[in-house]
Amino acid sequence: MADLDDLPAALAEKDLKAERAKVKRLERTIEELERQLHDARASKFRLPSGKPRTSSGRKSFCRVIVPDSHGCLIDAAACKAFLDDLEKIDPQEIVMLGDHLDCGGFLAQHHTMGYIAETRYTFEDDCSAANQFLDAIQKQAPNAAIHYLEGNHERRIETWIVDQTLRNLADAKFLHSMFSTTSVLGLNERGIRFYPQGKVNGGTNIPAIMQLGKCRFTHGIYTTKNAAKSHVDEYVCNIVFGHTHRADSYTRRTVDDTYSAWNPGCLCVQQKYYMHSRNTHHTHGYGLQAVQGDGGFLHLNIPIIDGVSYLKPLASQLGA
Repeated sequence: MADLDDLPAALAEKDLKAERAKVKRLERTIEELERQLHDARASKFRLPSGKPRTSSGRKSFCRVIVPDSHGCLIDAAACKAFLDDLEKIDPQEIVMLGDHLDCGGFLAQHHTMGYIAETRYTFEDDCSAANQFLDAIQKQAPNAAIHYLEGNHERRIETWIVDQTLRNLADAKFLHSMFSTTSVLGLNERGIRFYPQGKVNGGTNIPAIMQLGKCRFTHGIYTTKNAAKSHVDEYVCNIVFGHTHRADSYTRRTVDDTYSAWNPGCLCVQQKYYMHSRNTHHTHGYGLQAVQGDGGFLHLNIPIIDGVSYLKPLASQLGA
């Protein structure tokens, strides 16, 4: 029989062993619950490994939209900010919305000049400025396929040719071979596809519109205050346009789908002489699209204010 004096110590040892066993059981229970919780999370909220893929299996890419730059009237600071961004973006596609030649002077017969300063450059100067802009674009984005839409200013060349040749087809073709936008900018030699305003392009049955993926592009047909709304109401599709020199966007929801129109602004001088003392409300910027493999896209108008692009602050906020 054990000594009564040793009984408290023996009971204490027994209680300690029991508590230890209880702790081990609780630890095993916790481990089992953690495993079950991990399995439940993994089965319901499993994230895909590796890089995300589009529904078609093709990679996504960037597309840049270049608005009106107007040859000799390009804004140097806005141009530099755009080209700096272009190098970093390294887009796969570039869409030039037109009016990258200004074609003033004798080519603007319907447009009455009112200031001597408007006559300061020649057609040769204008072509040289546009060529330098194209050189810089192709240098900064050497891997991009470039699409060039004819604007109403480039169309002044063909209008002048038709007038000068008295509508003679053979003579018009001859002058066109020398002075067309394609010729003076060497678009064929550059590998740039040109879309004349007088022809129907792929993906649409209306002239002066071209399509890439699920987005259409045109130089623009409205200059009204609500030009984006007018374009989406007219075409009932996703479309990017230029022409007004004002950054703009509008979204329309129909019974079947939702469509938007965007204008990135311009890269030319903001206050033209023909506006006299009125504020043009023109804004600098360009368009940037993240395009998915199925042709879907996210469109952003990237503003350039006082020669500063606001793509970099956006990218830094996103951790890019």
